Amino acid sequence: MKKKIPKIDLPSDWIVYTNVNQDFFKKYSDHPVRLKCELLLLCMEGEIEATINISRITAKANDLIILTPGSILQIHRIDNNSEFHILGFSQHYIEHRISENILPETLYVALGKAKLILKPAEANMIKTHFLFLRQLYLSMDEKTRKRVTYNVHLNAHTGISILYKHREADTLHLSKNEQLCRTFAQLVFYHYAQNKKVAWYAEKLGVTQVYLCTVVKQVTGRTCIDFISYMVIMDAKSQLKLSSASIQSISDALNFPNISLFSRYFKRHTEMTPLEYRNKG
Repeated sequence: MKKKIPKIDLPSDWIVYTNVNQDFFKKYSDHPVRLKCELLLLCMEGEIEATINISRITAKANDLIILTPGSILQIHRIDNNSEFHILGFSQHYIEHRISENILPETLYVALGKAKLILKPAEANMIKTHFLFLRQLYLSMDEKTRKRVTYNVHLNAHTGISILYKHREADTLHLSKNEQLCRTFAQLVFYHYAQNKKVAWYAEKLGVTQVYLCTVVKQVTGRTCIDFISYMVIMDAKSQLKLSSASIQSISDALNFPNISLFSRYFKRHTEMTPLEYRNKG
C-alpha cells in the first residue's frame, strides 16, 4: 500500500499565530516539506528567503505570502529580528470547501503569484486583523472555533482578493508569453507526478512542444524540463527525509515505471541516489 506524501497540517480547522519569530520556521528549513494546509503569512519585519514549488522568493516587511494547499516549501534563510503573523486553515476544512465548489479565487491567483507586496497601511491593517483574530481564537472553545471557520476564511479572502484586484494592472502588463509561462507552471504544480513529458503540457495549453519550450526558455531562462524535474525532485526529497516510505513506494507515488528509472532520474538531478540522500546527515 502506498504511503502518503509527508505533509504539514494544522491541529484544528483554523489557527492564527502572532509575533512569530525564526524559531517557528525551523521545521520548514532542514528539508522540503509539503503543506496540507493553507497559510497566509504576513511579514512585518526582517526578511525570509524560501522556495515555494518552483519559485525562489524573498519576503520583506509589508509582504504577504499565500501558501496554497499542496505547496512544497523550503526555507533557506530567515533574519533573527523577523516578525511574522500567520493565519492558517487545515486540509480538512479546505477539502470541505472544495467539495462544495466554493474555494476562493485567491487560491488560484496565488498559484501564479504567491507574494503580494503591500503598502505599509495595508500591512498594518492585516496585522491588526490577525491580532484581533488571535484574541478571538483564545477566547473560544474548540466547538465555537469550528463554527466560525467559514466566516474567518471568507473575510480573510475577501480582503486579500480586493488587494489583488487593486494590482490588476500588474497582471494586465504580462505579455502573452509571460501568461503562457505562468499557466504552464500552474499545470506542472498540479500534474508533475503523473505527467513528466513536455508534450502533455503543450497539448493541454494548445501549443506545439517546440513553441512552449522556446517561450519558457526565453521568458524564464529555464527549460520546461527544469520546471518539471524541480517539482519531482522536491517531492522526492521531502518523502525521503520526512517519511519511512520505501524507495519503491516513493517511486510508485511519483509514477515512475520502476525503481531503477526513479533512481537514475534522482541521481541525474542531485548527484546522489535516493538511498544516499536519505542517509545523508
